[in-house]
Amino acid sequence: MSLKKVHDEQPKEFKFSIGNLKKAEEILKRYPEKNKKSAVMPFLYLAQKQNDNWIPLSAMKYIANLLSMPYISVYEVATFYTMFNLAPVGKHFVQVCTTTPCLIRGANKIVELCKEKISLKENEVSKKGNCSWMEVECLGACVSAPMIQINENYYEDLDEKSAREIIDSILNDKPLKPGSYRGRKNTSPEKKQLVNGENHA
Repeated sequence: MSLKKVHDEQPKEFKFSIGNLKKAEEILKRYPEKNKKSAVMPFLYLAQKQNDNWIPLSAMKYIANLLSMPYISVYEVATFYTMFNLAPVGKHFVQVCTTTPCLIRGANKIVELCKEKISLKENEVSKKGNCSWMEVECLGACVSAPMIQINENYYEDLDEKSAREIIDSILNDKPLKPGSYRGRKNTSPEKKQLVNGENHA
């Protein structure tokens, strides 16, 4: 997305919703008054979730005011961590793990599906404006490879068919249930079988 486009998308004002204000008050109770700026990361997370998965500059200024800290300090935190998106990513943000375990089990096919169904390039919002995707490094679910993360949810044990169904569901704003698409109930290894008196995964 171009810098001009990002600038055009920036809202002039941002305020927490009533529900998020209550959550912010609960978060602040965890810290002594003198250390309330420690709440900056959970506040940024609340702002991102409220604003369709990205944090505008006005939200950073709003958070700085709430926590009585310099705006630049909030900006430094937001730009340091890759979990925070500083430009529109769409209501449904797809992160495709392409680290080795996922890649050798077909993550490249999921990337091609994202190019076909969402947008040709990473970090471009779909034509309907509700979805975008990007490749990421390990998301920590290697035993359930290949997998993707959509917003805060994990979709695991995918193949081309299930990945296509999931992507279609978010494009239609009707996300399918997260979890294993092979019926796995935990992240244990494959069931072992006894062959000639030896255990084989």
